[in-house]
Amino acid sequence: MTEPRDITRRDLFMKVAMFVNGVVGLILAVPILRYLLSPVSRERKPGYDSWVPLGNLEQFPSGETRLATYRNPVVNAWDGDTADIACWVRNVDGKTFQVFAINCAHLGCPVRWFPQSGLFLCPCHGGAYYQDGSRASGPPERGLFEYDYRIESGKLLIRAGEMPTPGSASNLVREIRTCV
Repeated sequence: MTEPRDITRRDLFMKVAMFVNGVVGLILAVPILRYLLSPVSRERKPGYDSWVPLGNLEQFPSGETRLATYRNPVVNAWDGDTADIACWVRNVDGKTFQVFAINCAHLGCPVRWFPQSGLFLCPCHGGAYYQDGSRASGPPERGLFEYDYRIESGKLLIRAGEMPTPGSASNLVREIRTCV
């Protein structure tokens, strides 16, 4: 018959270390697994397809470009004033509008409208855009991002929630032809 063997101090420390390493491994595995599985489990917040009012049509006179702000419909309680997003509204002819994101297409700096020259200018790297949002000069390779808009009951509404990106922009280069 074999006698029970006494546990040595080395064996005790080895078992304690393995237990602690297992606990630490589980603690680290939870956020890693949540990150990896988040596209499967995450649902879109309500508000991604929201139409947000910018104001009455009288606020945007024909032939002028004005700054407007709206509250981001996909907002968290701690966002505060950062949830207020600015945009440029251009009333082309009284019936047609263009609503531009305030961000430069190069690195996202806020562009400013200069009515004297009819240009949007970016202060960061010298990007310039014509009044229709198309690229004039500088490092940006494309025009300003545009929001989809509609008019209801005398109010101008834009589709907010998702920022406009190159996939949805209307002034992208669709075709390149060689000059002859």
